[in-house]
Amino acid sequence: MDADAPLGLDLSLVRGDLPFRIQRRMGLIPEAGLGLIRRAIFFALVSWLPLALWAVLQGRALPGDIAEPLLQHFGIHIRFLVAVPLFILGEATLHKQMVRLIPYFATSGLVRPQQLDQLREIIRGMIRLRDKSTPWLIIAVIVAAQALFEQPSMITHELVWADAAATGAFDPGFAGWWFHFISRPLFSVLLAGWLWRLVLLIILLKRVAGLDLALVPTHPDKAGGLGFLEKLPIAFSLFAFSVSAVVASRLAHEVVYHAAHVVDLKGVLVALVVFLTGLCLSPLFVFAGPLFAAKRQALLDYGTLVGDHGRLVRRRWIEAKALEDDKVLNAPELGPVADTQTLYQAVANMRAAPIGKSAILAIVVPALLPVLGLLSIEVPIKDVLKQLLGILA
Repeated sequence: MDADAPLGLDLSLVRGDLPFRIQRRMGLIPEAGLGLIRRAIFFALVSWLPLALWAVLQGRALPGDIAEPLLQHFGIHIRFLVAVPLFILGEATLHKQMVRLIPYFATSGLVRPQQLDQLREIIRGMIRLRDKSTPWLIIAVIVAAQALFEQPSMITHELVWADAAATGAFDPGFAGWWFHFISRPLFSVLLAGWLWRLVLLIILLKRVAGLDLALVPTHPDKAGGLGFLEKLPIAFSLFAFSVSAVVASRLAHEVVYHAAHVVDLKGVLVALVVFLTGLCLSPLFVFAGPLFAAKRQALLDYGTLVGDHGRLVRRRWIEAKALEDDKVLNAPELGPVADTQTLYQAVANMRAAPIGKSAILAIVVPALLPVLGLLSIEVPIKDVLKQLLGILA
């Protein structure tokens, strides 16, 4: 619980769900904290170490032993030694962002005092939804079905190093079966878990957006006061990096060992970065409706104010007429014509969603780093960076 959060408004999308409860019973998660380091190491070793040990013992790990040893399959190492630990470590950022930012809806005044009980009920409803076992059981069933119906022989290329058959049909051996029934399903569950948390966040923010929020169209954050949510995508930075790294590492194997060319993969890589960016920023788009409605009404309201102010200025200084009521001209919060025009311009500059450069970069940069690593195999990294700077300039 966040000590600074108003009573009943602290929410974590990590603590309390079914995997959290199971891991706590296993002793992986202590009573206090998330047990991140021990869990990251444990699941990385469970998913990768049996494969590596078997490959070493069977002479299938290093170049020279067989045509495509385990060492050359970058995707396997990145998936289990990088993505799996980062999926777990990323829970800390998501937890901290949620317990810090969600209460700000109340402390900032965006949620009106008379609607605080509604906000608390939204939080309680999300806790109940987070703690449901059904979504995780569905994930488990889907992952198990994939493992049961997709035989290792259908993914022979990624497991070619594990083929224990001297001749004839593909035999995955111990490592192949471990990969198929333990390692890959573990990765799939963690990946699906992050997607489920994205869905939970969308539901949460959608319900909050349905309240009569006290948006401020002239707010300097250009998002009606919702600009603080730009920090929320940081919670998905490690997720974006992990997914991008897994895809890029698989493609890197094709480039290095199977004569694929980076140039031919540009479309896939661009689509990957765009997809990850849109996916991780999607929760913030639920505020597009309220922001559009606030902007549309504010343009009328502030347009009227600027018009009234301008007409009074003209009557006083151009037409030299006495004014019976000059409260608008003398109001200190309005000031001169330039200030009223600034208010109107601030409304006109409102964004369609609380998404700015910082929010976009929080996803684009980590998603782009593995792609740059892949591109550098054939293209000097200096040239790649120059092209990127040219696009961004």
